[in-house]
Amino acid sequence: MQVKTGMIPFQKFQTAYRVVGDLTTGITPLLLLHGGPGSTHNYFEAFDQLAAETGRPIVMYDQLGCGESSLPSDPSWYRAETWLAELQTVRDYLGLDRMHLLGQSWGGMLAIMYLCDQRPQGIQSLILASTLSSAQLWAQEQHRLISYLSPVDQAAIATAEATGEFTGAAYVTANRHYMAQHATGPVTAASPAYLQRPKISGSLAYQTAWGPNEYCPTGNLKAYDYTAALAQVTVPTLVTSGTNDLCTPLVAKTMVDQLPNAEWALFAHSRHMAFIDEPVAYFDQLKHWLAAHD
Repeated sequence: MQVKTGMIPFQKFQTAYRVVGDLTTGITPLLLLHGGPGSTHNYFEAFDQLAAETGRPIVMYDQLGCGESSLPSDPSWYRAETWLAELQTVRDYLGLDRMHLLGQSWGGMLAIMYLCDQRPQGIQSLILASTLSSAQLWAQEQHRLISYLSPVDQAAIATAEATGEFTGAAYVTANRHYMAQHATGPVTAASPAYLQRPKISGSLAYQTAWGPNEYCPTGNLKAYDYTAALAQVTVPTLVTSGTNDLCTPLVAKTMVDQLPNAEWALFAHSRHMAFIDEPVAYFDQLKHWLAAHD
């Protein structure tokens, strides 16, 4: 399967992209929006097998502020308007007039804002993977999950939140435990190569737009709430999440209840990236979904 990489001019910056497969075959491509902000495209290389098995082109890119893309030091760039403009630039540059769109975590927020605020044409279907429609509900649910941690970890997180100090050893340990349970575990020698490969994470982008961790949205996205606006999203939408996900069943159901044309796939053995935790089940679901909505 051919892989093409390159740079897309975006304002005064460069956006790094990666295309798996051939965009000229006539098969509707799938564009992937990674999480974070600042998580890079690397984990999306799990989708290479989908391209190999189906011939469907898969497009991914590093959003501004992480990975191989430009890394502006001015935090004012790290806001929704920038990443929305970058998404449209990627579509235009690669000629993605007709496509499926998958956004995972923050990428799903970006996809929701794109469809609700810009009403783009040519979106055959939307996949909202482990994402959210309300920052406030997300924070509420993360704190509920924290209540299941050990008393020591709960106390460390509470102290960090009360003091605003998120560098202490006890907090770092508690947050690592939390993320391993609900997001992803540590990368080991047994992990896929694309997870082991060094990457430039967008810590400035994450802290500016979201906050210090998953449960303290203090950045410029803290007022994000598109729950009611989801009624405008009429394209077929597949919501995917895991039972042990940061995107809890309540968060997922809140989106499904508002979307007029949605299905929900809940993966019983997954955390925040079901395509990593349960790849066979996830890609089987996705193959059928995409074929049905081409």
